Amino acid sequence: MKEFSELDLSPEMVRNFNELNYKYMTPVQEKTIPAVLSGRDVLVQAKTGSGKTAAFGTGLLCGIDEKLWRVQALVLCPTRELADQVTKELRRIAKYKGNIKILALCGGLPMHFQEVSLGHQAHIVVGTPGRIERHLQKKNLDFTNLKMIVLDEADRMLDAGFIENIESIFSYAKGKNQKMFFSATFPDPVKILADKYLTGAQEILIDLRHEEGSINHHFYNLRQNEKLQALANLLNSSKHETVIVFCNTKIQCTETAAYLVRNNFSAFEIHGDIEQRDRTEVMIRFSNRSMSILVATDVAARGIDIKDLAAVVNFDMPFEPEVYVHRSGRTARAGKTGSVYSFLNPGEQFRLDKINELMHENYRAEMFDMNSSCGFTGKPAPMVTFSINGGRKSKISPGHILGALTADGGISADDVGRIDCLDLYSYVAVKREKAEKAGQVLNANRIKGKKFIIRLHK
Repeated sequence: MKEFSELDLSPEMVRNFNELNYKYMTPVQEKTIPAVLSGRDVLVQAKTGSGKTAAFGTGLLCGIDEKLWRVQALVLCPTRELADQVTKELRRIAKYKGNIKILALCGGLPMHFQEVSLGHQAHIVVGTPGRIERHLQKKNLDFTNLKMIVLDEADRMLDAGFIENIESIFSYAKGKNQKMFFSATFPDPVKILADKYLTGAQEILIDLRHEEGSINHHFYNLRQNEKLQALANLLNSSKHETVIVFCNTKIQCTETAAYLVRNNFSAFEIHGDIEQRDRTEVMIRFSNRSMSILVATDVAARGIDIKDLAAVVNFDMPFEPEVYVHRSGRTARAGKTGSVYSFLNPGEQFRLDKINELMHENYRAEMFDMNSSCGFTGKPAPMVTFSINGGRKSKISPGHILGALTADGGISADDVGRIDCLDLYSYVAVKREKAEKAGQVLNANRIKGKKFIIRLHK
C-alpha cells in the first residue's frame, strides 16, 4: 500500500490527509489520483466504500485556483443524499487550502436560497442533474471557467433517467475540461456516454470481489408470500443492529416497512416518493443508530454510507449481478465482516448463476426454516434522536449542542452519539435509556444563548 506522501501533493494537503487518518491510499485512489493529476480523463469502475470521493476530490482541489471566485469544478450525483455526502467529504479534504467554497445544489430545496448562494460564487459545485440544469437554464450558473466535471455513480444516474439532463449540462460546458466518470457497473448506456464525452480516457477497473471471508453470503428459496415472515424471522434471530433491506419497487418498500413496524422492528422506508426532509431525517437516524432497519430501493439508497452496516437483505433479487455486488459492498467495510441474505423466488436460479459467474463463486440456494423463530421480538434501536430547529445558519455547531447536554449536571458525553448540524436544523443522538434526562436538559438549557424547539424522534 502506498502513502499519500508519495504523490506529488503539497505538504499542507499531505498533512491534512494525515489528520484525517488518510495515510495509505486505497486501490482506487492509488490508480486514479496520478491519472487525474496528469490531466487525463478517467473511466473508473469501483464499488461503494472504495474511497472514490477522495480519489477525484484530490484532483479537483489540486486544480482549483482559490483566488478565482468562479465555478471551476462540477460533481454530478444521482441523489441529494450522495451529493450531501460528497460535499461534506470534499470540505474535509479542502481544509488545508483555506478559503475554498463548495456549494451543494440539489432538488427538494427552494431555488431562491441557492440563487443567493450562487450570487456570491463558488469554486466547486456538487449537485443533482435536474437542479444543476435548471440553474444553468436560469443563468444562475456560469461554466466559463469550468475545468473539471465528475459523474459519480454514473450507472445509477442513467438508471434514474438523467441522461437528457446530463447531455444538456455538458452542452453548457463548451470549453476544454477534464471529465471523470465513476461507476459501480459499466452497462451499455455508461459505455456509450463515455465514448461520446471522454477523450483518451484511462480506464481503471478495481476488483469487484471483496476479500475472501469478509462477507457471508446466504441464498434462500422462498415463495413470494413467505418472504415477509422469513424476513422477520431472519432479523429476529440474527440480532443485527443495522440492516438495509433492498426491494425493487416503491410499493414493496412500503409494504415491507409497514409489516416490520407492525411487528415491533425499528424500520423505515426510503424511496423516490418520500419527501426530501423526511429522507434526510431518516438517513441521519439510520446513521446515528436510532433506527435499525432501512427498507430501500437501489436509487434511493445511493449516498448511504454506513461504516458499520451489519447486514444487507435482498428481499427482491436485483436484475443485474453487478447490482448484487454493489448492494453487498455496503457491508463489511474497513476490514470488518458482514452478511448478505438473498431471497430467491421460484424460477430465479438463473440470477444466482449469473452472480456466481461474475464473482467466480459457487454459492448455492437453500431452503429457509420458517420455524426458525417463534414470535417476533423486534427491539428498539439503541439510540434516540432529538431534532433542534436551528442549525448552521443559526451559527450552531456540534460543540454547542454537546455543551448544552453535558452542562450543569446533564448527561455524560459518553451517552451522546453523532451530532449533525444542517442549515436550518440539527440532530443529536442519545442513548435510549438517557432520552428522558436528555430531553429535560435540552429544554431547560440554552444553546449558544438561545432557546430552540426540541423534538424527540423515538
